[in-house]
Amino acid sequence: MGTGALAGRRLFAQYAYAPNALGYCGPEGSAALLAVACGRGDDVDVPALAKRFSGAWPYQKVLAELARADPLDARVVRAYWTGNELTDRVDRAKFGPALLDRIRPVAGSYWSHLGDDLLTEAAPTHAFHVLAVYPWSRLLDAGQSEPLRVLDSCRIASAGVLAVEPDHLVVASRHLEYADGVLSLGPEQEEQVGYRVGGASFVDEVQPGDVVAVHWGFVCDRLTREQTHSLARWTDWQLAAMAPRLARASKGAPMGER
Repeated sequence: MGTGALAGRRLFAQYAYAPNALGYCGPEGSAALLAVACGRGDDVDVPALAKRFSGAWPYQKVLAELARADPLDARVVRAYWTGNELTDRVDRAKFGPALLDRIRPVAGSYWSHLGDDLLTEAAPTHAFHVLAVYPWSRLLDAGQSEPLRVLDSCRIASAGVLAVEPDHLVVASRHLEYADGVLSLGPEQEEQVGYRVGGASFVDEVQPGDVVAVHWGFVCDRLTREQTHSLARWTDWQLAAMAPRLARASKGAPMGER
C-alpha cells in the first residue's frame, strides 16, 4: 500500500472518529477508528468502515472518480474535509449531479430538498454536506437553538491553540451565528476542546500557536497555513452560496424553495 493510501486512511479516521463515537454516523464501535487515527490499527479494514459512512463516502467516491484516484487517497480525503488543490480543480458542474444521483436514493423521500435547485450550492466538501444537504439549515427559523448547534458542531472549524492541558486544548475559534436570515461566523471565542482519548491523541506535540481542526468539539488534525486558508475559503464560499436560500426562507418562502 502506498504512502498516500496509508496517510489517507489515517486522515479519514481522524475526521470521522468524533461523530462516530457520538453515534451520529458510520458503523457502531469507534475503537477501530480510534486506533487508526492514533497511528495504530494495522489490521483494521478502513475501506469497509469508510463505506458505511453515508455522508462522507459518496463525496469521496465521486471525487475519486473525477480525479481518477482512490477514495481513500490522502488528496481525496483532504479535499473533502478541509479542501485542497483537488477541491479547486474539480468540475462542480459534473460533481453536483453525480453526487445527488448517489445520495438521493439513500436519503429517501424525507430529504425532498435534494433537488436540482441545490446544485448552485454544490461543492465537493464537508461544508456543503453539513450546511446544504443536511436538513438543519432549513430549521434555523424554527426558534430553537438545536439546528444552529448541530451545524456549528458538525462543520470542520479551525482553532488557534492558546494553551495545552492534559486532556484539553484551550483554543480561540469562531462559531456560526444566525440572525434575520443570515448565517455567518462570529468573532473569536476562547474555549476548551477535547484533545485526548484514553491518553492518546491524533496530533502529537501540539504547542500554543498551532492551528488545529475541530469536529464535534474534538481536535482531529493539525492544519498548515495553506490548509487553514483552504478550509476558511470553502467555508466562506458555502455560506455565500446558501445565503440566497436562507434569505428566501426567512421571508417566508414555501418549503419547496428553501
